[in-house]
Amino acid sequence: MNPTPRGVAGCFLAGLGATTAALVWAPRAAFSIDGGFEGHARDLSVLFVDLPLIVLGGALVPAFAWALTTKWVHRPWVAALAAMAALALGVWGLTEWWTPRQEPDPGYGPGI
Repeated sequence: MNPTPRGVAGCFLAGLGATTAALVWAPRAAFSIDGGFEGHARDLSVLFVDLPLIVLGGALVPAFAWALTTKWVHRPWVAALAAMAALALGVWGLTEWWTPRQEPDPGYGPGI
């Protein structure tokens, strides 16, 4: 079995997108995982619901952009640019739209 370079590049872009989405997700979800003072604001749904959806979206957005662009335009560098642009727009949309619970006020923190 001999994989094509285009297929390998699409898989690489999907992995890059999933990794990027998880790295952008982690600092924003840290408070929901930690829970703040005595864990009163812990919300583990960010691990069981949000994380899989974000990683899946991060993998699928550049992969679909790569596949569609390679179908329409037969230049791999144009497809790579389109996939990276789609990933950048997806990460921007993630940071604008998805906001997990944050600390209620400056008085609360990890401890006294």
